[in-house]
Amino acid sequence: MVKKISMLALAGLIALPAVAAASGGANANDLERKIEELSMQLDQLKAQMAENKGAGSGDLTDLENAVSDLEDRSDAWDLAARFKFYGDFRSRLDYYRASYTDNYVGKSNTLWTNRFRLNMRVKATENVEFKARLAMYKAWGMQSTPAGVNNNTPMWDGTSTRTPDDSALRVDRAFINWNNIGGAPIWFSIGRRPTTDGPPSQIRLGADERMATPVIFMDWPFDGISVGYAYRWGSEAMGTGRVRFCYGRGFEDGMSTTELQNNTSADDMDFAGISWDIMKVGNRFINFQSFAAFNVMNRPTFEDPLYEMGMEQMMPQDSIGNIYHTSAVYLDKVSDFNYFLVGGWSHADPNDNGMFNDIIGMSMGMTGPNTDNQDGYTVYVGGRYDIDSLGLKLGAEYNYGSEYWLAMNPGHDDMYSAKLAARGNVYEIYGIYDLPTGEAISKYAKTFIRLGYQYYDYSYSGSFDWNFKPYDLDDSMDVQMLNGMNAMMGTNTVDHASQVYLTFEAYF
Repeated sequence: MVKKISMLALAGLIALPAVAAASGGANANDLERKIEELSMQLDQLKAQMAENKGAGSGDLTDLENAVSDLEDRSDAWDLAARFKFYGDFRSRLDYYRASYTDNYVGKSNTLWTNRFRLNMRVKATENVEFKARLAMYKAWGMQSTPAGVNNNTPMWDGTSTRTPDDSALRVDRAFINWNNIGGAPIWFSIGRRPTTDGPPSQIRLGADERMATPVIFMDWPFDGISVGYAYRWGSEAMGTGRVRFCYGRGFEDGMSTTELQNNTSADDMDFAGISWDIMKVGNRFINFQSFAAFNVMNRPTFEDPLYEMGMEQMMPQDSIGNIYHTSAVYLDKVSDFNYFLVGGWSHADPNDNGMFNDIIGMSMGMTGPNTDNQDGYTVYVGGRYDIDSLGLKLGAEYNYGSEYWLAMNPGHDDMYSAKLAARGNVYEIYGIYDLPTGEAISKYAKTFIRLGYQYYDYSYSGSFDWNFKPYDLDDSMDVQMLNGMNAMMGTNTVDHASQVYLTFEAYF
């Protein structure tokens, strides 16, 4: 009888690792409980063996060794259980065609890109967690940024991992969260921030879950800190809320010695503001955010040394003032219809170097830098209807930006030009089809294709640019002056553009 009991216990010990593996990595508390139970059985067997004067001692030795081995291996299982990996892959085809203010029609062109992202989460202690995301984003057949992509600018800190470049796997996000500080719903976070693809972009991108903290008008990868507080409203109808104070660095000018050597007066560009989830209940979500960008640079530092050398000759780096930004988003779902309404306001407060400068007037000595404050606004609305029985989602969006509208979104996910930075009208329709690929292996798993069409109808030049005057593209005199400036600089200004995109995406 003793031998039978000992062999059953031994079989349980041997089977335990397989049970842990089958469950996707056993919970550390469950493993400890199982080990304690088996250890108690071992103690009982020892007592019985003593009563039987050593009968079955070989089985007992095997059982003791198995328990010891299990205890050693449980430490390794516990370490492995702290790490969670998941990711996504996207292959995208873009077709783009533009017309310009000088009546030139750009060649139709296609571009293939691949993007791979790997997420990691790991607990350091009960209340300290590390999160990271690595990303590779490149064009087919290239190891650099293709011409025309993202307004023809090479990759820099504000577009790193967000603009197609080479096949390197770069750090997209990396930050530590310290939660439940002092036992209160307060947290502190520091590192490379989750500040791209914020709400409501999850609707259009097919993610269906919030992917970043700030509203999408602030789509800028940067390093910084945040301090937050979570709360519950007194009514279930109001749900929960969170308020955060955020600080970050959008541009680092370097140490003072570097500044003197470069003969530049640029300062570090810093962000500071609040992001307030006023309420979140079910599918209803309301957020308000307001921030300032201090010591805004006239241009960043580009990683391409030849491009940077040319830009240094044309436009030495300088600080040109502050930009203030406020926006709000309302997002909800009625039956199978998702919808949102977003509004934004920007305020440019230039220093003596000026913002929105009339370059032609300055070059002719007719005017100096523009030091007047300028206000801009935008509206952004959209909806998506889900046909679950077909695995199909159909959506449409519209956004408008005024003459002096400024979106802070160099990390946008539009291939050629940021639609939410446009000064004018942008229309988009799209469809998402969930592919019938079998049962999901993990909670993150989904595979779909996304087909969309965007039409850009610009009213003013210079989207996402705070340096140059926005020229009215419906005014013949403004267009004539703009074309003259373009001729001197060897550039063109788009007044209309069409873009079709098709993606194949898998989350795992």
